[in-house]
Amino acid sequence: MATPEAVKAAKPRNLHRSYVATPKDAAANRAWWVIDATDKPLGRLASHVAAVLRGKHKPTFTPHEDAGDFVIVVNADKVKLTGNKLDQKLYSHHSGIPGGFKQVSYRTLLEKKPEFPIEKAVKGMLPKNVLGRQMFGKLKVYATPDHPHTAQQPKALEIK
Repeated sequence: MATPEAVKAAKPRNLHRSYVATPKDAAANRAWWVIDATDKPLGRLASHVAAVLRGKHKPTFTPHEDAGDFVIVVNADKVKLTGNKLDQKLYSHHSGIPGGFKQVSYRTLLEKKPEFPIEKAVKGMLPKNVLGRQMFGKLKVYATPDHPHTAQQPKALEIK
């Protein structure tokens, strides 16, 4: 019969070990992506952006670490809402003051602040804690095709 020392020596040491990203690993592997929102449905665009911000597209995804990439969304004013959502979907806000309840249709919202619907949709798909707020800080949304992040050399990310 084999001794316990012989059994220990025969077993491989790294059997079934999970990779856990550290903050240092995550920061070293951040990429910059640019996404064109022209004629993309708002929800589909937001879910893809949220997944990239979280890092779910990487094999090193760790739920409790911010291992995601930076995302630049351009042409936010050309995002598409299907059906009658432009007029029927309402953004509601309350200032906290009596009589401070306001509702605005998404058509009006896209005219005044075209970046806001994308930011709101993505923020709703991220974790509701400090980690989610940290991930949201890596999102840059612009209404025009121009952005000031050319020095980071972002790669184009195509969303179907």
